Amino acid sequence: MTSRVWDAYVAFARTQILSTLQNGISIGCLDIQEGSDKYHFGDPGGGVVAEFEVARKDFWGRVMLSHDLGFADAYITGDFTTGDLKAIMKLWIDNRDSLAGLSGVANNIITYVSTRLIHYFGHSLEKSLAHCQLGYDPSNALFAAMLSEEMTYSSAIWADDEGGVRGDLEGARRPGDLEAAQARKIHTILTRARVGPGSRILEIGSGWGALSIAAAKLGCTVDTVTLSVNQKNLAEERIRSLNLQDKIRVHLLDYRSLPPAFEHAFDAFVSIEMIEAVGYKNLPKYFNIVDWALKRDRGTAVIVSSTQPENRHTMLQTTDYSRQYQWPNCFIPSATHMISTATQSTSGNLTMHSAEDFSTHYPRTLREWSRRMQENWAAKIAPALAIERPDVMDLEAYKRSWLFMFDYAESGYVKAYTTLHMFTFVRPENVLQACD
Repeated sequence: MTSRVWDAYVAFARTQILSTLQNGISIGCLDIQEGSDKYHFGDPGGGVVAEFEVARKDFWGRVMLSHDLGFADAYITGDFTTGDLKAIMKLWIDNRDSLAGLSGVANNIITYVSTRLIHYFGHSLEKSLAHCQLGYDPSNALFAAMLSEEMTYSSAIWADDEGGVRGDLEGARRPGDLEAAQARKIHTILTRARVGPGSRILEIGSGWGALSIAAAKLGCTVDTVTLSVNQKNLAEERIRSLNLQDKIRVHLLDYRSLPPAFEHAFDAFVSIEMIEAVGYKNLPKYFNIVDWALKRDRGTAVIVSSTQPENRHTMLQTTDYSRQYQWPNCFIPSATHMISTATQSTSGNLTMHSAEDFSTHYPRTLREWSRRMQENWAAKIAPALAIERPDVMDLEAYKRSWLFMFDYAESGYVKAYTTLHMFTFVRPENVLQACD
């Protein structure tokens, strides 16, 4: 595309976007500055107040072509600047129905085509490995610098001891809070799984071994499965350092390739924020495997998953920032879809015991990760990435991509646009305790 054609397109895009904003923002307000030009939309009297400054005119072209993906790219490449990225995202969520014109016909076609391709081809064994490596294999040093000490990459569960879900915003943040909240989450999951000394657990999605290690310390034995080479190596290193290698085995394989010896061998199944990578098409197969692995007469499965509200749940999910870059091809189920799929695909062999909503706990978790990344970027993360990821040419843009993801995800959970559930399934007639 020649410079003249692109300039004409940018001018057209600017006009179209400004017109959409003029008609589309009814809740809150947005101020945009581009050079000496200033634009104001909405009413500052109610809702979120957001602002940004356009640094390069390419911003308009990116957003017109790719909607929220273009907006993300524009932030990462520095086409615009803002003091509060989350305010812009919350404003979009509040006005998303009236701002639908920004999506355009082309973006809707891309979403449809990509969803159909993902449905049929996107979660093959080979692609699942590639997607995992994109999402979890960037650098152990990066995750060690931004996560809690035990390296848990999933939402914590906050309590009054840490000031609750808003403790960091109300001046109650203290060293060790994230570690305590993550330990509480792991304890909650193991309690829901009804495990104790002698229990055998199957975990799909090892992380860096935090839950396996906690379970082994209770006297359980654990087989944990991952597709990440980096995670497996570090998890095994940590397990050996604690002399727990006789209690935990880390397997580098796909959940669909479990060994025959695993059939009906486990007292409990646990998976934390991994099922999103399974995909719509493979969700019944996933629950078949849970059913196959748990003991016939007793067994508990605890699955934590991001979820969508029922009114927005669909197989055709928009190709947004997280599905494009952070977790390729992920599928976010609704709570009802999870429960019905588990019941139907196992012919009732898994009964829903409870579904707990922990959505409000994720925003603070994401804020803690973002702060730690920024605090440790110069001293720990950037030097490690320079060695481990020489293919990353622009480290500052790489950093902004992570910060964008944290803010993007936090805004979704804050507005309940995205939710988080802990599902507990049990064998039928598996009574918790004597009651007669």
